[in-house]
Amino acid sequence: MISIDVNTASGGYPVYIGENLISSTVLWQRHLQRRPAFIVSNEVVAPHYLQHLLQALDGEPCGQLILPDGEQHKTTGIWRLIIDRLVQANATRDTVIIALGGGVIGDLAGFAASTYMRGIDVIQVPTTLLAQVDASVGGKTAVNHQAGKNLIGAFHQPTAVIADINTLNTLNEREYGAGLAEVVKYGAIRDAAFFDWLDNNAKLLGSRIPDAVLQAVKASVEHKAAVVAADEKEKGQRALLNFGHSFAHALETITRYQSLLHGEAVSIGMVAAARLSRQLGLCDQHAEKRLIRLLSGLGLPVAIPAEIDRQDIVSAMRLDKKNLDQVRRLILLRGIGDAFIAENIREADITTALKAPEAA
Repeated sequence: MISIDVNTASGGYPVYIGENLISSTVLWQRHLQRRPAFIVSNEVVAPHYLQHLLQALDGEPCGQLILPDGEQHKTTGIWRLIIDRLVQANATRDTVIIALGGGVIGDLAGFAASTYMRGIDVIQVPTTLLAQVDASVGGKTAVNHQAGKNLIGAFHQPTAVIADINTLNTLNEREYGAGLAEVVKYGAIRDAAFFDWLDNNAKLLGSRIPDAVLQAVKASVEHKAAVVAADEKEKGQRALLNFGHSFAHALETITRYQSLLHGEAVSIGMVAAARLSRQLGLCDQHAEKRLIRLLSGLGLPVAIPAEIDRQDIVSAMRLDKKNLDQVRRLILLRGIGDAFIAENIREADITTALKAPEAA
């Protein structure tokens, strides 16, 4: 088991990475300390791992809620349902919510924890690669609004993250690949050597070889922890973690979260951001080509689906949380491993990048 500390202004917590961690009674005793637990999971994850979790807990949980699966259910209605069930279970301020699932469950359970009785503890148990390397670490919680993704939320750090890499074995190819997009992101924005490692080990990662997966998760969490420690509330450099996400969130919004997984949208968004960077003369075509080659090699999409109107993407991007005082801000590249926050990006340049062909 690997343990990585995340230290923020509002408190520190460990991220545990290893095998069979969900069944570790020692870990649960350490972090629950006989406090009541309320489990939030979904209908896909629960059949695989809920029983293992229940057996490991020191005593019965005060309640559990199994939700439908999918980004389309990350709504205020589902958030209210969690709150209602917490009330019905007589949950108090010492209750700990356990978020057993992927990024959607982590966001929903985390947001409920941030608002119930003005804030109770949450332990994140991410069961997807995307959640293990990104969503579960850093305290971002949110639900979606029909106008845009994650517009309603709060920063609420977990008290622990328990990332059991055995859960990745039950992911389908698309879900697993979606997580790899977030892994690639860390190399693209701040670690050229890690990007090289991913390039050289893409086949091992694609085949889910445990040592390669463990190394990728460890490196990703270390990057996320370092960025969050320096900028917990995204006032500055934490925005770099959103490389490709302005495009991705727009894609998800206009497709109603139905046709693209988050990581797939991020993959397309990163390529769009790299292309825009190249068109603005910020980086050369080599960086764009390398990014496309790695993402494609991992089985991820790199092109905007033909049926999507590019102008709809531009319109959806106007409501982006990174924009300040109506100034459009995007995360762009100077090269692999060197991202920065660019301001005053013209819509005409974004439109041109979206319509341009992929680098050969």
